[in-house]
Amino acid sequence: MLAAFTGYEVISRVPVILHTPLMSGSNFVHGVVLVGAMVALGRADANDPLQLAIGFFAVFLGAANAAGGYVVTERMLAMFKTNKKDAK
Repeated sequence: MLAAFTGYEVISRVPVILHTPLMSGSNFVHGVVLVGAMVALGRADANDPLQLAIGFFAVFLGAANAAGGYVVTERMLAMFKTNKKDAK
C-alpha cells in the first residue's frame, strides 16, 4: 500500500510531456517481471496442471507487457521525427 501511494505521488509530479518517455523507458522492469515468471514456471511441479497454467499465463502476460511497452515507445518516438518530404 505504501509503495502504491509513493508511486502515485512521484508520478503525479512528473510533467505530462515527460510521463510517456519515462514510463516507456522503464521497460526493463517488465523484463524483470518476465524473468521472475519464467523462474516460477521453471520451478512449477510438472504434475500440477494448475501451477503450470498459472506459470504459463504469467510468462505470457509478462512478455505481452514488455513487448507492448516497446511498441508504445516506438510510436511515441515516431511522433517526434520530422518528415523531410514535408520540410521541402
